Amino acid sequence: MNEHEVIQRSPLGQETDYVNQYDPSLLYPIAREINWQARGIQRGSLPFKGVDIWNAYEVSWLNPKGKPVVRLAEFRIAADSTHIIESKSFKLYLNSFNLSCFANEAEVLKRLESDLAQAAGGRVQVFLRKLDAPLQLERLQGECLDELDIEVKHYQPEPKLLRTTDRVVEETLVSHLLKSNCPVTGQPDWASVQIHYKGPSIDRAGLLAYLISYREHGDFHEQCVETIFMDIWNQCRPQKLTVYARYVRRGGLDINPYRSSLAAEPANPRLARQ
Repeated sequence: MNEHEVIQRSPLGQETDYVNQYDPSLLYPIAREINWQARGIQRGSLPFKGVDIWNAYEVSWLNPKGKPVVRLAEFRIAADSTHIIESKSFKLYLNSFNLSCFANEAEVLKRLESDLAQAAGGRVQVFLRKLDAPLQLERLQGECLDELDIEVKHYQPEPKLLRTTDRVVEETLVSHLLKSNCPVTGQPDWASVQIHYKGPSIDRAGLLAYLISYREHGDFHEQCVETIFMDIWNQCRPQKLTVYARYVRRGGLDINPYRSSLAAEPANPRLARQ
């Protein structure tokens, strides 16, 4: 089954029944391999590691007395898991907790970790936080490219825009102009992206134009970030590279894919648009 067929069978774009009783069968996994196999590439051979960080702001269930409990949730899904979880199905799954009673928070945490790990086919960490826990807005560290005065001609990914010089540098660059589209509904997915690399200096105007070229591209968040990583890796030949995108919240969830040539765990900063 190709990616288009898999997506057409997903809850995306379908009329939705909102189930409010716990139902893990609502989760809809999509194999991470599909998109790469269509290009003749085995995903396991690619030179990155990483994690997908999901933040959920609409998590609630009932205690044994029927009183609602509300939490913020952070989910960390390992990039080497076999599947992503389609975001609408993730939202429907979380919604199914709303009128379900659980003995305690530990039981909810156990159910979340078990269900999501089974759907993702890999390690999933879950953290639940009370709403009165301190939260503050942060910013992605690095030099922002967005004020560069450039001419833009491409609104589909164009790797040839990526160019380098002979000068070797180590730097962190940031842009808030990344936008892609949901591959089925066409809804916009806005993001900030942080790129850290060591290697031949990347032409900043070309890099910014390349990131903007995703503006009419339809794909999942995770695949967009992996493609950005691989285009920079292949076109610019860095010694090390990290790409971290922080997508704007939609439907009570934000998705933040992190891919790196290094073994590292990223922080989870909440940005102004999240």
